[in-house]
Amino acid sequence: MAAAGAAVARSPGIGAGPALRARRSPPPRAARLPRLLVLLAAAAVGPGAGGAARLYRAGEDAVWVLDSGSVRGATANSSAAWLVQFYSSWCGHCIGYAPTWRALAGDVRDWASAIRVAALDCMEEKNQAVCHDYDIHFYPTFRYFKAFTKEFTTGENFKGPDRELRTVRQTMIDFLQNHTEGSRPPACPRLDPIQPSDVLSLLDNRGSHYVAIVFESNSSYLGREVILDLIPYESIVVTRALDGDKAFLEKLGVSSVPSCYLIYPNGSHGLINVVKPLRAFFSSYLKSLPDVRKKSLPLPEKPHKEENSEIVVWREFDKSKLYTADLESGLHYLLRVELAAHKSLAGAELKTLKDFVTVLAKLFPGRPPVKKLLEMLQEWLASLPLDRIPYNAVLDLVNNKMRISGIFLTNHIKWVGCQGSRSELRGYPCSLWKLFHTLTVEASTHPDALVGTGFEDDPQAVLQTMRRYIHTFFGCKECGEHFEEMAKESMDSVKTPDQAILWLWKKHNMVNGRLAGHLSEDPRFPKLQWPTPDLCPACHEEIKGLASWDEGHVLTFLKQHYGRDNLLDTYSADQGDSSEGGTLARGEEEEKRLTPPEVSHGDRDTQSVRPPGALGPRPALPESLHHSLDGKLQSLDGPGAHKEVGGAAPFLGVDFSSLDMSLCVVLYVASSLFLMVMYFFFRVRSRRWKVKHHHPAV
Repeated sequence: MAAAGAAVARSPGIGAGPALRARRSPPPRAARLPRLLVLLAAAAVGPGAGGAARLYRAGEDAVWVLDSGSVRGATANSSAAWLVQFYSSWCGHCIGYAPTWRALAGDVRDWASAIRVAALDCMEEKNQAVCHDYDIHFYPTFRYFKAFTKEFTTGENFKGPDRELRTVRQTMIDFLQNHTEGSRPPACPRLDPIQPSDVLSLLDNRGSHYVAIVFESNSSYLGREVILDLIPYESIVVTRALDGDKAFLEKLGVSSVPSCYLIYPNGSHGLINVVKPLRAFFSSYLKSLPDVRKKSLPLPEKPHKEENSEIVVWREFDKSKLYTADLESGLHYLLRVELAAHKSLAGAELKTLKDFVTVLAKLFPGRPPVKKLLEMLQEWLASLPLDRIPYNAVLDLVNNKMRISGIFLTNHIKWVGCQGSRSELRGYPCSLWKLFHTLTVEASTHPDALVGTGFEDDPQAVLQTMRRYIHTFFGCKECGEHFEEMAKESMDSVKTPDQAILWLWKKHNMVNGRLAGHLSEDPRFPKLQWPTPDLCPACHEEIKGLASWDEGHVLTFLKQHYGRDNLLDTYSADQGDSSEGGTLARGEEEEKRLTPPEVSHGDRDTQSVRPPGALGPRPALPESLHHSLDGKLQSLDGPGAHKEVGGAAPFLGVDFSSLDMSLCVVLYVASSLFLMVMYFFFRVRSRRWKVKHHHPAV
């Protein structure tokens, strides 16, 4: 993750290290919970101005660049197999791994008619829904797709022991060999070894083309790699044989493996001489043979044309200040994108969300409309009688479907202190660091804020809550693992809120030190130990010639820097700012074209939102709503659940939501039960009265 301030916001991921991994993509809007249940600003799920970053560029890289409009068409019923990397352009490991992925794609470029190396950026807003459809939770995620797969599939996960180029290349070969005979890509030659008797038959037959036989050990992949390297070339056939029959090898003059035996079109044959018995030497030699040339049929066009490179709009900022726009943009991504990877929330996940939202609602120092939103979300979660809820319910609350005045959260991303020199650098990880630092400072400077939450007497409350959030929801899995390692090592030593501030600062600097020089480092914002001397001269001292920290001054600086008095609203989105997609018309238009169906890019309600001073009392959520929600959860995982929940209003032809319908049903059932109870009550009373006053005839 990236650090806060000018230099602290530098890491690509929380606890990030050389190996990272990430997550996300929102669920379909199909199952929205009733309007009465929910509350706030609609949202774009991708980066805002400037567009999504691109680690791979069609036309420049050998990687096939896919998107929401091409991934299914490319991988469904394809004549070739696919290996697709689902990544996020903010993920530090994705950035660091990009050169390896580009190198892999270039290394196996000649295999493309059999298996193709592709990439899809889940950070781009248009790709959010498709990443959800493919069940992508972490970045990068690698999936194989077999050739001629007719029905939709999320693919097979890459199961290699590591992600080094050679390992992935060999796993690609294993995947090709796992195809059945009928489903193997037509362009892929047979990769199984032939028997010595087959070799003899090849020696006896004269053909019009070369035949190359690679002799190798059973564990070697060289022969299969050479076979695939020669796919695009004509006038040559490559096969492989194992070294099990030593007598047969001696007869052919093969004294060591790997070796390549070549049968010429005129019938002559013998070993080829190369400087080193390596794949590149064998492949190059065979490609250079007379009459061996590339086939004239070109490969199909790549399914995605590179768009114009995005223009990064630079926003001038003061590195000594904290910007509301960074914190609110981080909240937007956290609530509308990162959580959206979970179709439903239950058990420990739901408890983690409740606690994290509680801390946010009590300590977030932002603008009143955002604080009101967080308080509303916290109160709703706290009042839930259910142990399982769909994510769409949370999203509806965040998107203010109730159209409550004064409730607002930016629906797009606008980085200021967290902006990078390229759009894939810094951004969300930086904003999350800033948010966490701010929460620790608020917990120390405003201890009464957590009274009544159960966290008031726990100095580790904020740290432990963010720890569980990172472990449960943060998209970069390895980042979360690194943070967890740091937490296990020393978080229990935190005994006061001030120590919590310093603990997070120390660990953030550890991450900065580990990632200095990493590919995810922004050259304009190098990962330095923070605060730098120009920001806090008193924080730095020298003991016996060695640089050291004055932690007393550091603590004072952190409280000032991350305090609410240091927050600037410059660049923050206005509630009715049409230029930022806040108006009704813009929201409706964006909602129609947005990839993730349940997330609306524009805030359709912002024009009617009154200033914070005009806020009225928040309406209580009716208990019947929870019962209605509980009923819907019974079929949450069913294939038709989402469609049923969202289908009430169009059927009626009026502006009734599914909540309105559910309330009507609940009231109807309740009134029916009441009438039945009253009926039986008076029936019993009537019988008792008759018995009491009945005098039998004498």
